[in-house]
Amino acid sequence: MSDSCCDGHLDAAELEYRQRRVLIIVLLINVVSFVVMAAGSILSGSSSLLSGMLDNLGDALTYGLSLAVVGASHLAKARVALFKGVLIAAAALIVATQIYRHFLHLEVPMVEAMGIAALVNLFANLICLWLLTPFRHSDINMSSVWECSRNDTFDGVAVLIASFSVWIFGSAWPDILVAIILLLLFTKSALRVLRGAWNELKKSS
Repeated sequence: MSDSCCDGHLDAAELEYRQRRVLIIVLLINVVSFVVMAAGSILSGSSSLLSGMLDNLGDALTYGLSLAVVGASHLAKARVALFKGVLIAAAALIVATQIYRHFLHLEVPMVEAMGIAALVNLFANLICLWLLTPFRHSDINMSSVWECSRNDTFDGVAVLIASFSVWIFGSAWPDILVAIILLLLFTKSALRVLRGAWNELKKSS
């Protein structure tokens, strides 16, 4: 009986160690990706790249928060997940504002900067998703982190498609349309994370 309890304690400690390690790795990857996306957004003037940049910034903060509550109580994890949902919703609001501004001043983004940043971002997102997938059902904390990473992957694919479409058509509209799609994705994801966090808060209260 004692051996069984010790084994359970060791398994939990090992899981927490692995969660912390993977969160540190994806945090560093997202910081680098954010810098690349920020440079690409400034150089190209792309709305979809801006949305990806904000998403990476939000995710870097999210991974830092998630790292802080590994091994914490369900209540603490639920509160952090709630904050993550608010961050995603805030990113959606910023993207909506940027889309409105680009509607007023249509400018074709610089395709070269947009495409390079999009490729780097997608590669980074795929690595993060691969690292986080084994932990997606561990708890509300890791589940919400995986949700953010999955959104990043969709984001990366969408921005790459936008850059290719801008190059083909020589128009700003593909960039704006992709930014609108990402806005809808942000909103849906924010609602899902907030709903899950709220349910966990009610269970813990």
